[in-house]
Amino acid sequence: MIQLERADGIWTITLDRPDKANALTPQMLEQLCTIVEDAAEARVLVLTGTGRVFSAGADLDAAKAGLATSDLWERLSGAIARHPGLTICALNGTVAGGAMGMVLACDLRLSVPGAKMFYPVMKLGFLPQPSDPVRLAAIAGASRAKMILMGGAKIMVEEALTWGLIDRICDDPVTEAHSLSTDTLAASPAHARAIKSMIGPAATI
Repeated sequence: MIQLERADGIWTITLDRPDKANALTPQMLEQLCTIVEDAAEARVLVLTGTGRVFSAGADLDAAKAGLATSDLWERLSGAIARHPGLTICALNGTVAGGAMGMVLACDLRLSVPGAKMFYPVMKLGFLPQPSDPVRLAAIAGASRAKMILMGGAKIMVEEALTWGLIDRICDDPVTEAHSLSTDTLAASPAHARAIKSMIGPAATI
């Protein structure tokens, strides 16, 4: 249910459970954590999904059993944020709930048109993982973070683009991610890491 393709310095991680809106089970989350933590050699890390939804967040049955508050979410977003290469989320569709953590932790966020972004923790009675509100506010601003987390707003990516929450809307985000990787792949790893460190962890903690 998690596919990994490694080619020419780009590691592409694909959520592949389209019949369940790519909802994540504990096993899938653990596998994602392991892949990202072991991906130091990847020059570029791309996250995407199959079907019309990037991820609906936690699998419903697993969420009721405790996955909604699992430390695995924070472990995953932290590993993405610490990755030394260029990290790109190529949204194939809507993202919801805890899966937003992966999106927020990436350096770049691309999306197909018409997708939505929402994080219904207030409605469901859960707290978001600690880093998610901080990253969301750093990227989109505190009031917009409250709109999503406290107001339960479902934001279309076309609006998210004006917030800086989405960087580009395109029909094929994975192809666009590869295009945006060209200069990073052409540089030495040390040079790419140096530039990334100079930009700084504005959206990470």
